[in-house]
Amino acid sequence: MSLLKDAENYLMPNYARFNLFFERGEGVYLYDDKGNKYLDMLAGIAVNTLGYNHPRLTEAICQQAKNIIHISNLFQIKPQIEVAKILAENSLNGKGQVFFCNSGAEANETAIKLARKYFYTKGVNKYEFISFKNSFHGRTLATITATGQPKYQEGFEPLPEGFKYAEINNIKSVKELITDKTAGIIIEIIQGEGGINPVEMEFIEELYNLTRKKNILLIVDEVQTGIGRTGKLFAYQHYNIEPDIITLAKGLGGGVPIGAVIGKKEITETFTAGSHGSTFGGNYLATVSARTVLEEILKDNFLERVKVKGELLKSLLSELGFKPRGLGLMVGITIPERFKAIDIMKECLKEGLIVGVAGNNSLRFTPPLIITEKEIEEGINILKKVLEKMKVKSN
Repeated sequence: MSLLKDAENYLMPNYARFNLFFERGEGVYLYDDKGNKYLDMLAGIAVNTLGYNHPRLTEAICQQAKNIIHISNLFQIKPQIEVAKILAENSLNGKGQVFFCNSGAEANETAIKLARKYFYTKGVNKYEFISFKNSFHGRTLATITATGQPKYQEGFEPLPEGFKYAEINNIKSVKELITDKTAGIIIEIIQGEGGINPVEMEFIEELYNLTRKKNILLIVDEVQTGIGRTGKLFAYQHYNIEPDIITLAKGLGGGVPIGAVIGKKEITETFTAGSHGSTFGGNYLATVSARTVLEEILKDNFLERVKVKGELLKSLLSELGFKPRGLGLMVGITIPERFKAIDIMKECLKEGLIVGVAGNNSLRFTPPLIITEKEIEEGINILKKVLEKMKVKSN
């Protein structure tokens, strides 16, 4: 109890934490300080790509910690180059270059700066951005402004200028906001914090064609959808589009903080020496972790298995009467209005299941990508038990 009191006294109160202390993990399971076991279908909010205590990742981190954890970007870092090569060769038709940072917010901040710098270098006065209502792009001043949810912005005004909000899957709303000052459109292929809202095929392809026609950069925020989460390395690869800039974080390091931006070379070349940086970005420990994660998920059939397991997850949720949304192992369901998703999450915790909440009263499922079909069935059986106990029925 004294530790909880210390948490109350010494930690800022910006998180509504559950009073659980996890001590160890194995595969897709977590164990608290009382020995209770939990099936994790949230994975640190789509972060723990390979689950817990993955043998290759754990060994790589331990070995690297014995050698070098960090040096500055004044020097070459071998695993950083290797990770950049993997990311570049597997995106943008091999036409990209990579910048490393520490988080999704920092990656999106970088993308915004890069887009503005690109047009500035070309002598074109473009600095505005269009994002989407219910989006989420981070918590820096620029990225909460790009985030189309007022609840994240309240109390931090005045916000930076130059951001407008369209409606996802409504191309007319986008066209109405475009001016000769529009530098970029930033979009999530599946809105995560907004409630697991996927873009429609026709909309994203029409949006892509619109950006080509209007000389606007298309920035795809893959912070939550990237690194195999949807069954492809990047979610945009499910569609017939090619972004100008991609932002990454969350699952890239398998739990070790790392973010990245991939941009087409004609854009990234405007980031000349000294124009941007990140002290810890792409250090040894982070990029060794990222290299291991990428090598694992790019093995034969791994991503195909993610698709198969995602379809099973959606099928089982459908059997409970819900209409699941999402791709791969990024799935959401809407809870009937007379119930609260957070209450269901709390009851699931009591039964040993970790799920998340998102958006407009939705449950979010983003388990480690290594989860098995048997473990998915186990998780949904626990959820079914909770729903029956709470007398929750889908609409």
